[in-house]
Amino acid sequence: MKINKNDVPVTMEAPGTVMRALPDYGGMTVCFNELPKGTDFTPLLKGLTNDSCHCPHWGYVLEGAMLIKYDDGTEELLEIGDVFYLPAGHTAIVQKDIKFIDFNPSKEFDEVISHVGKKMAEQDDN
Repeated sequence: MKINKNDVPVTMEAPGTVMRALPDYGGMTVCFNELPKGTDFTPLLKGLTNDSCHCPHWGYVLEGAMLIKYDDGTEELLEIGDVFYLPAGHTAIVQKDIKFIDFNPSKEFDEVISHVGKKMAEQDDN
């Protein structure tokens, strides 16, 4: 089975941001993400366990760079050409406009994205 990026539904669009997600694609949610420099997921994860993402991610960076901060205090920079696995317990800050593909267990991904959506709505209300 295959799918073209353009056939994956857009789940969020804003200036410099396009997030596409296809749930339950072989038991995983596949995402194509384009995020601008400065995007910080940290405030959007507040209220989750350890105020961090509990969904593991497997993926590949097509362009740009993103700093990953783990619950144990370690950090790593994902850059163009990197294949990555992010275990549960992390946040991310975009260092350079980024495009990446990631694969996520659908259940955990849905939990995190639902929480992030609520946090974004709260920010819009303020």
